[in-house]
Amino acid sequence: MTAPISPHWLRTPSGLVRARGLGLPFPGEPGPLNAITDVAGVEVGYSTIIRGDGPLVVGQGPVRTGVTAILPRGKAGLNIPCAAGFWSLNGNGEMTGTIWVEESGELDMPVTITNTHSCGVARDATIRWLYPRLGGISDSWGLPVAAETFDGDLNDINGFHVTNEHVFEALDSAASGPLEQGSVGGGTGMICYDFKGGSGSSSRRVTAAGETYTVGVFVQSNFGRRHECTILGVPVGKHIGHDLLRGKPAGSIIVVVATDAPIAGRQAKKLARRVALGMARTGALGHDSSGDIFLAFSTANAEGYAAPRGTLRRMVELSNADIDPLYEGVVEATEEAIVDSMVANHTMVGRDGATSIALPHEELVEVMRRYGRM
Repeated sequence: MTAPISPHWLRTPSGLVRARGLGLPFPGEPGPLNAITDVAGVEVGYSTIIRGDGPLVVGQGPVRTGVTAILPRGKAGLNIPCAAGFWSLNGNGEMTGTIWVEESGELDMPVTITNTHSCGVARDATIRWLYPRLGGISDSWGLPVAAETFDGDLNDINGFHVTNEHVFEALDSAASGPLEQGSVGGGTGMICYDFKGGSGSSSRRVTAAGETYTVGVFVQSNFGRRHECTILGVPVGKHIGHDLLRGKPAGSIIVVVATDAPIAGRQAKKLARRVALGMARTGALGHDSSGDIFLAFSTANAEGYAAPRGTLRRMVELSNADIDPLYEGVVEATEEAIVDSMVANHTMVGRDGATSIALPHEELVEVMRRYGRM
């Protein structure tokens, strides 16, 4: 590793230990924050809703949910599209707005991620938030991207607790800088490999065509069986088999990839496809009951995308032959982000006393040492 170790690689802003803080030797060189916000201009915000305990009373709780917002060019660039593409490994899930992303090769809206039954609220509230902001919606219409994963094992999902105000909070709070991970935002009630999952992020610095670029990944992880969980090639889930909650593959993962490398929409789609390879490193199978949906965008070529109608857009674009380092960055950052969503987390008790345990650090380190990974 050529860069000095950043404190942000080791702990989240609240002090939760990240995977690198345990000494796990992930490949590649992260950016200073080891997060999607290492891509200049990208802003992330959360609204986290945790209240109530005990038996489920639909409409009252317990509530374990929230909203995550990702602004590709931040609040200052709401009216400037990005090259973008999406891909679905398994489509038992939802990500709105992707028909237009596929058609246009562009993303010109914020991205929100929440629980399955609040996806429509997040989409509509995003339009409400954008409408009064100058240039937020071109020609007074918009097709924002809103995605979901299911948190009904811990959350009163049919209580519809996510409101417009929670979406506004996530969008308003979106900022650059270090990211909290684990049980925050849309990831609050999620479960990954039958450990407490949720929000995770990582980044990589890569060199392509003689220039250095950043690839950042954000995941909302909510998928997999315990015995499938693999970390750096070690079958961790087969060695930590206690306190199973779900024991079934139902769930999903939403992944957002950002880069400052100059690529076209068709190339962004190719980056989105490589997310599946990062998932596979953690043991993922792409279960039929899982919605595994990925979006990738580039913040490059801002001047070209901001060019008014009636004028030529002048863009810079990497050759397909030079894009392999970006693929490597996507695969490595996806793997680490998924692991961080479990490591930088805590045990959560939800509806009816259902308990999702955090990935136990001491047991994890012991297993990794046994396999010579530490």
